Amino acid sequence: MRDFVQVTGMVIKAVPVGEYDRAVTILTSQRGKISAFARNSRKMNNRFMAATNPFCFGTFKLLEGRTAYTIADAEISQYFEELRTDLEGAYYGMYFLEVADYYTRENNDDAEMLKLLYQSVRALIHKKIPNELVRLVFECKAMVVNGEFPGIPKKEGLLDTTAYTIQYIMDSSIEKLYTFTLREDVQKELAEIVKDYKKQVWNHDFHSLAFLENLC
Repeated sequence: MRDFVQVTGMVIKAVPVGEYDRAVTILTSQRGKISAFARNSRKMNNRFMAATNPFCFGTFKLLEGRTAYTIADAEISQYFEELRTDLEGAYYGMYFLEVADYYTRENNDDAEMLKLLYQSVRALIHKKIPNELVRLVFECKAMVVNGEFPGIPKKEGLLDTTAYTIQYIMDSSIEKLYTFTLREDVQKELAEIVKDYKKQVWNHDFHSLAFLENLC
C-alpha cells in the first residue's frame, strides 16, 4: 500500500501533460520543491482545475510514487486571484516564482523561501509599496535566505539611507519586509546595487524578467 503525505506549499509551475493532466511543481515547507501529477485537472469542472494553477497556496495531500507524487486532495487557502486582472503584478509574480524554482531543491529545507515567496506575492496585491520596490526587496532577501548576499557595498558616496535599507532587509523578519517606501534617489541606488549583485551571484537569465522589463 502506497503512503499519503500532506504538505503545505505554493504551486510555482504547471505544465500540460497529455490530453487532460498537468505536471505541477510545488514549493513546500516540509519537502522543499516537489513534482506532482494532477490527473484530469484540465477537464472542465474538475476539482483540481483551479487548485493546480501557479500561485495557489494551501495544503496538498499527495500519493507518493517512486519518482513523483500524485495529488489526491487540495485545500487552497489563497488563490491570489487579484493577479488575473493585474498584468504587471502577474509578471512580477511569475518572476518571483521563477527565482524560487531556480533556488530550491527537493528535500531541502526551503520553509524560509516559501515564506518569502508568499509574503512577496501578497505585497504585490496589497499595493502598499511600488511593485519595483517589492521586486528589489525580494531579490535581496532571496540572496540572504540562501546565504549568498554580499552585504552592504563598500563604496564611496553610498547614501546612508541606502546602507540602512540594505541592513534592514538583511536583518528583518520576512513578515516585516514590505513596510517601507524609499525616496527616488535611494531606490535608484538600491536598484543599481541589486543589479550588480544579481550578476555576481545569480548570473542567470530569467525568462519572466525579460518579459517584465519589456512590459515596464
